[in-house]
Amino acid sequence: MRDTPMHQGLRNKLVQELQNKGITDSKVLKAIAQIPRHLLLESAFEPHAYQDKPFPIAAGQTISQPYTVAFQTQLLEIHPGDKVLEIGTGSGYQAAILHQLGAQVYTIERIKELYLKAKQHLEKLGIRLKYMGYGDGYKGLPLYQPFDKIIVTAAAPYVPDALIEQLKNGGRMVIPVGEKVQEMLLITKDLNGNINETKHGLFRFVPMLKNKD
Repeated sequence: MRDTPMHQGLRNKLVQELQNKGITDSKVLKAIAQIPRHLLLESAFEPHAYQDKPFPIAAGQTISQPYTVAFQTQLLEIHPGDKVLEIGTGSGYQAAILHQLGAQVYTIERIKELYLKAKQHLEKLGIRLKYMGYGDGYKGLPLYQPFDKIIVTAAAPYVPDALIEQLKNGGRMVIPVGEKVQEMLLITKDLNGNINETKHGLFRFVPMLKNKD
C-alpha cells in the first residue's frame, strides 16, 4: 500500500468531519491530516480507513475511531517536547499522532501480537518513539517517570495509582473509566501535587488488560 493524493484527499475530508463534530485544536487536526491511517490497518479496510469509525485489528482489539483519538489528544493539550506515556499502543495510530505533534512518546502494549505489529507499522512510517514496550499498563513505566502527559486508550475499571504517581506536577492524564460504557476523565495534577478530575462524556473502549502473558 502507498500513501497517494487520493488518501490525502480522504484525510482532508475526515478533518472537516472532525471539525464539524467539535474538534477545534488546529494542531491535532493537522496531525490527523498527515498520518496515513490506512497504512496501520489490514489491507481489507483500506477503502474505509478515513471513515470516522473504529475497525478490528489483531487479537480481537480495535483501532479507535479518529474522533476519539482527536478528542483524547485535544484534552491532553500536547506541546512539542512533552514527555507522554501511552497505555495501549494498539495499531500505533495514537502514538503516531502524538509523535507528529512533537511529543516524546513512551508507549506500552499488553498484547504481544499487537506490540509486534505496531512496531512494524511505525517503522514503515519512519516513526521512532522514545520507548515502545510490551508490558502491563497498570504499572506504567516507573523507570522513565515523571510524565508531562499520560493517555490511556483502553477501558480501565479504575484509575491506577501507579499512573497518578508517574504524572508530573502540572501534568494531565486522559483515561476512559468504566465497564460497558466509559466516562472520559481528565485528571490534572497541580504544581503542589493536588489532583483534580473532570468528566468529558461517554465512550466505548475495549477493556484494559492486566498482567503480561
